[in-house]
Amino acid sequence: MNFSKGQEDNVEINVTSLIDVVLLLLIFFMVSTTFLNPEHINLTLPEASASAKEEERPKVVEVTVDKDGHYFVNGQGLLNAEEATLMQGLKEAAEGLKEPPVLIHADASTTHQSVITVLDVARQLGLVHISFATEARRDEAAEAGKR
Repeated sequence: MNFSKGQEDNVEINVTSLIDVVLLLLIFFMVSTTFLNPEHINLTLPEASASAKEEERPKVVEVTVDKDGHYFVNGQGLLNAEEATLMQGLKEAAEGLKEPPVLIHADASTTHQSVITVLDVARQLGLVHISFATEARRDEAAEAGKR
């Protein structure tokens, strides 16, 4: 037996084949996994008759705010832009209706405070079904027309 003190054996672990196996497993799982795309979900929607009566449609309270901050409730202009006047106009428009939805038409250049005032007054009156009227962007409307 030859025991030499000056020589050391260099021991190396070759991990190249291990990396190859891991990459193959990764590729296998990526290919075999299914991804859900919500645009391709098939739905069968319920049908309704197109001849809905006017009495069946819920009455909507429409509030319009122009660029100068003037309020209109159901097309009728209010005397001034004060909160008490707006509250009275909304109260009269919602009178006799059970939880009517409020549709806000706000000019794009109106102040943020004018819209917040409408939201605050509606909340004080207990009107909680509120939505905003918007227009489709020109490029989206043109694209929708192509479909």
